Amino acid sequence: MREFKRTDRVADQLQQELAVLIQREIKDPRLGMVTVSSVKVSRDLGYADIFVTLLGENDAERVRENLGVLKRAAGFLRSQIARRIKLRHVPELRFHYDESVLRGHHLSALIDEAVASDKRHDEPADDAASDDDAPQRGDGAPQRGDGEPR
Repeated sequence: MREFKRTDRVADQLQQELAVLIQREIKDPRLGMVTVSSVKVSRDLGYADIFVTLLGENDAERVRENLGVLKRAAGFLRSQIARRIKLRHVPELRFHYDESVLRGHHLSALIDEAVASDKRHDEPADDAASDDDAPQRGDGAPQRGDGEPR
């Protein structure tokens, strides 16, 4: 059994080439800092779905504008890829905004908020509490973890 499918190898090569081409060859001033996060190629190599993220630009208007620039440049990028990669048929390029990074940041913030909330609830309300963390018997003698006196 093969370790990697051909579509995976083509997708990896497309991702590398597109990252360089978008950064160096597209001269549109409206295009921000674009990162090619992943590429998925159809089984017949007819289509390539390119997922991009934008550095520091998450508002919907900027995302639409950047995707529009990339979609208009798709023919140029496809022709450049045809020169760089030996394929019988270069896949049609379809660009999509990758929301997974933004979603990951949001989930991370929610987790941090929950942890901070738990810490606030776990803090002792009385500052004059004993410094000894060992459980105490009714007569004040410390106990072992199993409830027996030390």
